[in-house]
Amino acid sequence: MKSAVETLNPTRVRLTVEVPFEELKDSLDAAYKKINQQVTVKGFRKGKIPARVIDQRFGRGAVLEEAVNDALPKFYTEAVNEAEVNPLGQPEVDITELKDGELLAFTAEVDIRPTIEIPDYSGIEVTVDAVEVTDEDVEKSVEQLRDRFASTNPVERAAAEGDVVTIDLEAKVDGEVLPDGVASGVQYTIGSGELLDGIDEAVTGLEAGAEATFTSELKGGSAEGKEAEVSVKVTQVAARELPELDDDFAQMASEFDTLEELKADSRKRLENMKQYDQATQAQERVLDQLIELAEVPIPEKLLEDEVNTRKHNLEHHQLGQMGLTIEKYLELQGKTVEEFDAETREQAVKGIKTQFILDELVNKEKLNVNQEELTEHLMRRASSSGMSPDQFAKAVVEGGQVPMLVGEVARGKALAVVVEAAKVVDTNGEPVELDDDEDETAETVDASSEETEDKAEDKPEA
Repeated sequence: MKSAVETLNPTRVRLTVEVPFEELKDSLDAAYKKINQQVTVKGFRKGKIPARVIDQRFGRGAVLEEAVNDALPKFYTEAVNEAEVNPLGQPEVDITELKDGELLAFTAEVDIRPTIEIPDYSGIEVTVDAVEVTDEDVEKSVEQLRDRFASTNPVERAAAEGDVVTIDLEAKVDGEVLPDGVASGVQYTIGSGELLDGIDEAVTGLEAGAEATFTSELKGGSAEGKEAEVSVKVTQVAARELPELDDDFAQMASEFDTLEELKADSRKRLENMKQYDQATQAQERVLDQLIELAEVPIPEKLLEDEVNTRKHNLEHHQLGQMGLTIEKYLELQGKTVEEFDAETREQAVKGIKTQFILDELVNKEKLNVNQEELTEHLMRRASSSGMSPDQFAKAVVEGGQVPMLVGEVARGKALAVVVEAAKVVDTNGEPVELDDDEDETAETVDASSEETEDKAEDKPEA
């Protein structure tokens, strides 16, 4: 077999391949055998039809087509290896010559991973938010905990903001009560914004037994998006009572004996959260600068596939679970279709660049992923997916996604190398020391690349 490679642009090549006909012998034998099992010819046992009879009855062309389709992946792979290119996606194959008994010639155009020069990243500098926990932050955290332990007691007075009212609702559109527009015994905290627009104003000032009517746009159900006339009746008004902030509360709401111990723990938790946010911010900003420094050509077909994948996953998975259409989502986001398309394309470009750069850095630094690192990453991914580690691991193996997970960890380690070399200071000008947590760095990489996955080498067909 002879092959040559022609570079069409930095992300696409054309392979030209010539194969002597004798190298098709195994595929021709396989083609005759396959056809033998599929057809019957009077006078011959199934599977024992001579090749000359198959040629006469079904045509030599059908045999050649079957043989070429069988042989193409092998010859294509040999040509790719000989050219030392890294293909992305499925090649476009064109049979340029097929002379029975003499020669098979074909071309294959395919996108490839571009050659990337890793820039000098030692001079990267980023500024991140300082870790500052104020007394007000601590008080707010404790108040949120206190709010979770609030109790409610019925009162005989008009409802006010913060009260919990028990209400009956009836919604009408064009004077007709909706089949799913009636609800009884609904508990609602005035001011929470968890129900219909306008309900806070309607029930505020009502005592038990009183009724009111208001109009509101329905947020769900059979008449979603339509204006409805809603009748509301208050059947009970209950005041929320918060527990006293003292040592008894600390013992009830936590494992601590005193309120001061509870506050100290809240401060520590807030500091840890802010340190985590600070580390994530540093990783994201270092990655952004690394991407800006590197020249990365993007294969157009890969970018098109990535954009379509992101749109499909958003529309059919994320929004589908929320009961939203893409039109409603864009309305809520205040975006036009053009703005959404531009934003999606920008995210896809960043994801592809992130993978290309970090994969090249993995190779350059000869970074490996051991079993312990892979297991830790798998455990974290399982936790975020809501699956048990065993369930997640089984799904990963059955879906052939182990290489993808290995790639995530490896890219996380590559980004960690860059972050370690960067200068990171906070908004107070103080140097920031980041923990060397490569798995958390991998999460930053995942967030950037999101849907982008390495495209497997597809088998071509004539």
